[in-house]
Amino acid sequence: MGPTVFLRTVEGLELAGGTAARPFGRLTGPAAVATPIDRLRDAAAGIDWAPDLGTQIGSRTWWRGLATCTALCATTVWLAPGIRPITGATPAPLAGTAWEEQRAQTITPLAWGADTGRRMGAGDLVAPLAQAPERPVVELAATMGQGDRLASVLQRAGVGRSDARAAADLVAGAVDANAIPSGTRLALTLGRRPNRSVARPLDKLTLRARFDLALTLERTANGLSMTRQPIAVDATPLRIQGLVGASLYRSARAAGAPARAVESYIKALATRLSIGRDVSAADTFDLIVERERAATGEVRLGQLLFAGLDRGGKSIQLVRFEGERGRADWFDAKGQTERRGFMGMPVAGRITSSYGRRMHPLLGFMRMHKGLDIGAPYGAPIYAVLDGVVQFAGRSGGYGNLVKLRHAGGVASAYGHMSRFAVRSGTRVRQGQVIGYVGSTGISTGPHVHWEVWKNGQVVNPKSITFANVAQLSGERLRAFRQQVATLRAVKPGA
Repeated sequence: MGPTVFLRTVEGLELAGGTAARPFGRLTGPAAVATPIDRLRDAAAGIDWAPDLGTQIGSRTWWRGLATCTALCATTVWLAPGIRPITGATPAPLAGTAWEEQRAQTITPLAWGADTGRRMGAGDLVAPLAQAPERPVVELAATMGQGDRLASVLQRAGVGRSDARAAADLVAGAVDANAIPSGTRLALTLGRRPNRSVARPLDKLTLRARFDLALTLERTANGLSMTRQPIAVDATPLRIQGLVGASLYRSARAAGAPARAVESYIKALATRLSIGRDVSAADTFDLIVERERAATGEVRLGQLLFAGLDRGGKSIQLVRFEGERGRADWFDAKGQTERRGFMGMPVAGRITSSYGRRMHPLLGFMRMHKGLDIGAPYGAPIYAVLDGVVQFAGRSGGYGNLVKLRHAGGVASAYGHMSRFAVRSGTRVRQGQVIGYVGSTGISTGPHVHWEVWKNGQVVNPKSITFANVAQLSGERLRAFRQQVATLRAVKPGA
């Protein structure tokens, strides 16, 4: 038998413990007796009066929940107090002057052309006009678009055909009408016309025909006359210097150099050194850009003229100058130009077959592929990768239509499977000139270019060829170049 604990009774509450424990509770005497109300309350508490009507549909529990919901809704409707309408005051109808004023402020006057404020509606004394009178003078503005002609722009602005042609002829006598840059603003004044069936006459036209010339056309007793207004222009170049820092491009742009000039500067330096490897943050860049300053306040920047880089005692100075062949190039202070780099792609496309041994797609056996196959759309232009002379242009067996170029330094290149030629044998071509068009002639599975390169008679991978062209100015051109170098060196930074 386990241990037994006896406690004394306090105010009718008896607590005891032992092997069998009685539940704790409240006693009102020797034993508590449950009444019917208590039993009913306990039974009601065990019933779910608001079950989920979405489950156990059709069961006793569901019907009980539906009865509860119905009873609650009915009780709500029965106990609703109801809402009695409130009678409002009815305004007296408007009449007379008050009605006219109210009518003037409604939407009707807006439909008749009124805008804001109190306006009276039209009465019987108002006589409608057949048409509104025209303004005696109309001032307009037009802008020259890309490829626009002056006469066409004037006609679109409302000028008559005869006046537009006369104005265009006068302007063409002062400047080349085709040379007027796009974006040029035209200020027009159109005069009174005799009736609405004809165009307004051109009374005045003002435009900036050139950066250094403004033109004004006015109507006189004898027709249109033109007045020239020359504008003084200072052509002193702009020189910009600064540290390379973390980024050569960003530093030059932050110093005030235009984006196009900075791009040309980097390309010019890339012909003599590696921008990423040979340029450090402590180096100093030096740019000279074409600049024109008009007396009216406008400033126009042009091409890059001078590209310099100071690398701690070792400086590079390149000057833009027109060479012997009439093409502008970058020359050093001694009058020499040198271009280094890799061959570019002769056509815009993707390489479909690389240089080396491969399984021939048509012959079905391993064979040395002596060049690169570049897939491109049919008829796409093919460009010469270097300056040279056309050694052959014609049909060549499996190559189909083939063009072979001979370049300087013992280099030659060939382009096969062309659809048609753009050059003939013996023709001298420049780098980037179109020599033919993409096709699929010869042994070919689709439109592409087969590009081969030879170095001293040996076939090589076109990607491995580098080139270097060196040219030296002499005679009168060398003297003109030295004079230009001296003029550029005399330009002061920021002047």
